[in-house]
Amino acid sequence: MRIPPRITRIGAAGALASALLLGGTAVAATPAAPTHHAAVHAAAVHINSVGNVCYSKLPSQAHDTLDLIAKGGPYPYPKDGTVFDNREGVLPSQSRGYYHEYTVVTPGSPDRGARRIVAGQEEQEDYYTSDHYATFNLVDFSC
Repeated sequence: MRIPPRITRIGAAGALASALLLGGTAVAATPAAPTHHAAVHAAAVHINSVGNVCYSKLPSQAHDTLDLIAKGGPYPYPKDGTVFDNREGVLPSQSRGYYHEYTVVTPGSPDRGARRIVAGQEEQEDYYTSDHYATFNLVDFSC
């Protein structure tokens, strides 16, 4: 198996994380280098990045976006409703086209900001991210 260069650059901690994520044996591809706290933190975030969030705890702009999704639009940004490829691999693996992304307006931001709802095809399968796909929380509509 070929390990992508970005994984080998983060050292032994990254090799261990990639072995856990991809399966296989953890082998350092480069000489042992000091482990940087940020690399260890990034790997931990990736492993534990899907949680839950109560609908009532979401910002009001996320409620607005979820309402627009339920109505089928119109959406404020041209990229809203486009396919989300899950390149980060954080959400459960699905075929291409399963997930679609929608902007959650960020007051004061000059652009789309970092907040999104990524909707799956199942009923109420909506994920909220406030950090541009680094972490996701499945929206719990019962609270």
